[in-house]
Amino acid sequence: MEGTESAPNYISIVDVPEEKIEILPGASSDLTSMTFSIKEEDHTLGNSLRWAIMQNRQVDFCGYSIPHPSEAKTNLRIQTTDGSNAVDAMDKGLDDLRSVCQIIKGKFQQRLVEGRYARTD
Repeated sequence: MEGTESAPNYISIVDVPEEKIEILPGASSDLTSMTFSIKEEDHTLGNSLRWAIMQNRQVDFCGYSIPHPSEAKTNLRIQTTDGSNAVDAMDKGLDDLRSVCQIIKGKFQQRLVEGRYARTD
């Protein structure tokens, strides 16, 4: 890998289908609590996104479940404080998780360029 080259971005936002995330019935009228269903995802995204959303002080609760192992979807429940809403919390959580991933990727690429890594056989 060359020092200034960057790896191709294999996943872009245009590749994400519109129906990827769905809001399930039962959201509160003030939108402070709702459940999102994310298609074709599992524990990897569910737990990471739950962690990122729980960093938001306006979120009282965030949890996820996989309804059934044969269903390729993750349900994510968010409950926020008054004055906030679950849609904004989800949006911020997705942005924050993406930022964390970009930071980790940058550090990884920097260490590769610098040769600062150990090999194990």
